[in-house]
Amino acid sequence: MKTLLHICCAPCSIMCIESLRSENIEPVGFWFNPNIHPYTEYRSRKEALIQHAKDVEMELILEGDYGLREFIRNVSPDFDSRCGYCYSVRAEAAASYAAEHGFDSFTSTLLISPYQNHELLRETMEKSAEKYGVEFLYRDFRPYFREGQEKAREKGLYMQKYCGCVFSEEDRYRKKPKKKKEAAQAL
Repeated sequence: MKTLLHICCAPCSIMCIESLRSENIEPVGFWFNPNIHPYTEYRSRKEALIQHAKDVEMELILEGDYGLREFIRNVSPDFDSRCGYCYSVRAEAAASYAAEHGFDSFTSTLLISPYQNHELLRETMEKSAEKYGVEFLYRDFRPYFREGQEKAREKGLYMQKYCGCVFSEEDRYRKKPKKKKEAAQAL
């Protein structure tokens, strides 16, 4: 089976690749992530993935560019619903590429994250698969998340601190002061 694996970052890809290979599926990596911001974050994740793909001898296709303005245009003004757009733009790109280049199926490393809206992600991938006439290879990779993170640390891979968009980074910083404040109040 020829499977295109959309990859959001190297750490999330580790166990997805291993899991697929254990099923005798050799994935071809697909980088398309116009949601990742700022540019330094986008570049760091992309460079880490390029190196990791070489290390595990996986073919990697790089598509798209840094897309701050396009991303903002498409999530504005409903920033709280940004994940739906984020899933759909990447599902569309992966399904379209898979169909145009003779892949039997596609899947995504986003399915490993316990922080994603798994059901919305699955539904979005299935719609794109139907639209482009290619199979969505569903796998719930979430049980492998912690193991993948540990392996990424052991390999010294770049480890991001937030999902990818500027709003998820904002959420990360907003939560920290609240936690510190709650901890201080508990004393």
